[in-house]
Amino acid sequence: MTVETKTDTLEASFDGVEQAGVPGARPMLMGGDGAVAGGFAAFVRSGSTVEMKAMSGVTGAEGGYAVPQEIDAMIDATLASVSPIRAIANVVKVGSAGYRKLVTSGGTPSGWTGETDARPETDTPMFNEIAPPMGELYANPAASQAMLDDASFDVESWLADEIAREFARAEGAAFVGGSGVNRPKGFLAAPVSAVDDAARPFGTLQYLASGADGAFAANPGETLIDLVQSLRAPYRQGASFVMNAATMAAVRKIKDGDGAFLWQPSLAAGQPATLLGYPVVEAEDMPDIAANSLSIAFGNFKAGYLIAERSATQVLRDPYSNKPFVHFYATKRVGGMVSNSEAIKLLKFAAA
Repeated sequence: MTVETKTDTLEASFDGVEQAGVPGARPMLMGGDGAVAGGFAAFVRSGSTVEMKAMSGVTGAEGGYAVPQEIDAMIDATLASVSPIRAIANVVKVGSAGYRKLVTSGGTPSGWTGETDARPETDTPMFNEIAPPMGELYANPAASQAMLDDASFDVESWLADEIAREFARAEGAAFVGGSGVNRPKGFLAAPVSAVDDAARPFGTLQYLASGADGAFAANPGETLIDLVQSLRAPYRQGASFVMNAATMAAVRKIKDGDGAFLWQPSLAAGQPATLLGYPVVEAEDMPDIAANSLSIAFGNFKAGYLIAERSATQVLRDPYSNKPFVHFYATKRVGGMVSNSEAIKLLKFAAA
């Protein structure tokens, strides 16, 4: 997938740095007064401490600085296009790692009564607390000082692109199958059961068997229809299929009884293909079809999977550890887990 970053404004910021100290036309960074040339560009190139945000609240001399809003926005936009689960899940910005969320189950029962009959007490909803496991996502790209000194080298674009690629790769894997230890807990790492919503414990995902070990049964179309209908109506609006390319290739060949393909290709640029009327999201971290594999997920991930992240990416410039290279150690705390186990269903390639 091609990752494109727009840096015309940031490129213009270097012009002023190289004109004998004359202040250049560059975007205003939060906390700056526009009177000093260089800004974040000077920090990236030489480690200058002009117009910066401290990563540590104690002193800026420790070397940690928040990425300016212009670069941080580029990173977020690139992540949404590369990490497919991020694009369809519920993403919340948090201020610390102690994020908690309450999910109710059971509803509030009601009853019918006559005009003068007694009104007995009804049950109350059940509250379930979820706490997404958090982990520190990092990237550590490097460039030689000679490259940073080169006036034609687009430092901001390079830094944003390198961080975004590494973050997207790690996030994509964690949101699908992460263990929850110092990283998000993927939805495939949640407990699974064949029991339906009425009797299944909260936090356990329901799976449907394909009818054959490591393959579809004789009527794969009917299996996919059963998977769709196992998701209750409130969640089907906004639901989507999630699978990898190999599974997608097998699904695209499935036909109904009249010989028509169940898969419908996209009719417009930017619109996903559909399967049984629902969009299909390609996530390469989903497992291939194999015995007992959970290779297809279907659900409303906006309701079913929660991603919690710190809003700011932080960068530590390290020109000392690996001379003559300058490392840019970028970190971001990200967490995730299944928030509503009724909103996601899985297809297990097993006989039962």
